[in-house]
Amino acid sequence: MKNTHERPQRPDVMKVLADARPDELDPSRLANSRRQREDLARILARTTDSRPARPGARGPLWGGIRPLGAVAALTAVAASAVVVTTLDRDSSGVRAGTAPQSSSAAAEPGADGDVRVDGRLELLSVAKKAETPAAEGTYWQTTTRSEDVNVVAATGDKEQLLAVRTTSTDKWSVGVRPGTRSLMVSGLDGVTEPRTKADEARWRAAGSPETLQAEVAGNEEGGTLGYTMGTRRPMVMRTDADDKIYALGPQNITYQDLRELPSDSGELRRELERLYARDSGADTSDGRTAYVLRQAADLITMPVEPAVRAAAYRVMAELPGVRGLGRVTDPLGREGVGFTFPGTPSTPLGRVAQRLVVDPSTGEMLAEQSVLVEPSARAEKAGLDAGATVNYSATTRMSWGEHQIAVPKNARR
Repeated sequence: MKNTHERPQRPDVMKVLADARPDELDPSRLANSRRQREDLARILARTTDSRPARPGARGPLWGGIRPLGAVAALTAVAASAVVVTTLDRDSSGVRAGTAPQSSSAAAEPGADGDVRVDGRLELLSVAKKAETPAAEGTYWQTTTRSEDVNVVAATGDKEQLLAVRTTSTDKWSVGVRPGTRSLMVSGLDGVTEPRTKADEARWRAAGSPETLQAEVAGNEEGGTLGYTMGTRRPMVMRTDADDKIYALGPQNITYQDLRELPSDSGELRRELERLYARDSGADTSDGRTAYVLRQAADLITMPVEPAVRAAAYRVMAELPGVRGLGRVTDPLGREGVGFTFPGTPSTPLGRVAQRLVVDPSTGEMLAEQSVLVEPSARAEKAGLDAGATVNYSATTRMSWGEHQIAVPKNARR
């Protein structure tokens, strides 16, 4: 996809990192810490960090922020409004799984000659950029483009396995002033279609069925999920309830709650760990580190104070297993720096690596994506190989606005 986002000439990443170096990495202030010296030497000498990501974390490490839902459903979603699994979808197949375009982030880090640098240092540099103050507004508005892939079965003379992709745009406008509402319009330009020409040929060979079935894992009974091929209408929903506008961990929170979050990374991490201890309704089998990573990544896209957004990046930098991928392009072709998080969660399509791409010049999040590292047998039969992106959400707008977003006339409610 053509990149329409205008950017200045690409900066020298090493110079950016050096200029944004936190005080804790200033050579004159090194406290004789071996880790500090090794980190500083690695980034300044441009040596390759070939350490593998630490295993252990299972399940997704982050996900798109789920809105609170309809007002009547506030209580039901209080404990699960934020966490979205790797292949989160509704019964119509929306957000079914992704088969996005390839990107350098999906390739082996360093394959294009880039130097792999320490993820902790890159995140600390991004945090510095994220501290830039911004004026508040009436609505915090985000636009995301997503693509999800799944493997489905088409039955004809014999069963055909093929990969389908669902693409769409979501717009979310969160009102933060008294009397304002929060709206999400999802599924704009939504379409489900065969992922490749080969998948299209298999679909046509099966008689071009309108509805296809995918397996659902995760429970003893199993089950299937239906996909309807073609376009669909967008859907609009209200996502606030009284003054509650977001879910953070097990609780629904107000704008004031967001603005009062600690800007010190140590205090913020302890707050997220307290949420982990309280969140009995969430899947916490992945452990505290994975939970804190999810919550910190969610905070980055919320209307928090710039210093809190920077602290969220620092929390991620301080957690074990974060690895830098150097310069990459996101699924929309935009340049940024990439990070991969510990573990390779298991999904119906196989084991995946979860990655984040951010703009090092602004500290803004560009994309989240899940990349296959070990396809399942079913995924391989459908042509999905290691390195394929199976889920991404790319942010194309994250800023303040003074007017509520328009709702399409054909939107379902």
